[in-house]
Amino acid sequence: MTGSAVILSEAQLREFTERMLEAAGVPKEKLPAVADPFVAANLRGIDSHGVQLLPHCADQLAAGDVDPRAEGRVVSESGACLLYDGQHGLGALTSAICCGHAVRLARQHGVALVVAREVSHFGPAGYWAQKISGEGLIGIVLCDASPTVPPWQGHAGRLGTNPISVSVPAPGGRGWLLDMATTTAAYGRLEKAQLEGKTTVPEGWALDRDGRPTTDVAAALQGFLMPLGGYKGSGLSVMVEILCGVLSGGAMATEIRGIRQHGRHSRVNHAFLAIDVARFLPLEEFHARMDWLVGVIKSAPPAAGYDEVLVAGDPEWRSEDQRRRHGIPIPPGSWEALARTAERLGVPLPTQA
Repeated sequence: MTGSAVILSEAQLREFTERMLEAAGVPKEKLPAVADPFVAANLRGIDSHGVQLLPHCADQLAAGDVDPRAEGRVVSESGACLLYDGQHGLGALTSAICCGHAVRLARQHGVALVVAREVSHFGPAGYWAQKISGEGLIGIVLCDASPTVPPWQGHAGRLGTNPISVSVPAPGGRGWLLDMATTTAAYGRLEKAQLEGKTTVPEGWALDRDGRPTTDVAAALQGFLMPLGGYKGSGLSVMVEILCGVLSGGAMATEIRGIRQHGRHSRVNHAFLAIDVARFLPLEEFHARMDWLVGVIKSAPPAAGYDEVLVAGDPEWRSEDQRRRHGIPIPPGSWEALARTAERLGVPLPTQA
């Protein structure tokens, strides 16, 4: 894709995102909560989960696949366990409610597991794990997804990218933050490559429709994502499906639809686990021990081709700092897709920062 990236400030991107969502049917009072995960993803350099997805979100709303007014309901609560039915609401709204329940129950019981069914795409899993860790708890968030991944030794989609995120509390809120798919790359990264006009992706990302490894973008988009680490990633993906889909009593595996598929409810499932650190040791001691652990890891001599050792969360925090200072780049292909959706919805485009 030719052209240069469009640079927007955080405030511009947030305002534009809220206008797009409002025009697509999201109630005004819910706009900040729904827009924030999109903007946070772009700030942190996770562009595949940022405003690149707004056109798909708008299409879902137009098709009636998502109810923008639904907030869901508690199905059952027993001790530290809670089951939630999202009633096909927006993932950002139901996830905020579920995080709140997880924090409440963990403070009562020391640990809590909230599982939600009949929900929709919620953005980066790490965004929600960090919501929990921001309350002084360890947050673990899981999500199943549409079947774009074959099981190990197969070549038909049966599992999703099924992300796993773990966030630990830290002074200033910037602690160790793992946010990973159980595939080598998320589907959005293939879409991002296509939007940027690239013809290849790195080895190990994808399989063609016959289950053969491929680096060709077109073949990858017609094929499947590759499980992370072969059978190990496939096993992790099934683990996520058990804790999200099986445990929730909701849709599973091939019954789930993605944000790019329209005409049916997504029927995604989420799981939110919160652990109260203070039940094990004082929070200040936990912070000190985490600092020691991270320091030991980062003290390793860099391997050839690297300047330093990074830990989970470092790239995202650095990207956030840089993009707050210099603006958020939207690649030309993504911007063109956003512009087409904005024109259809009657939303004016922002000018560059």
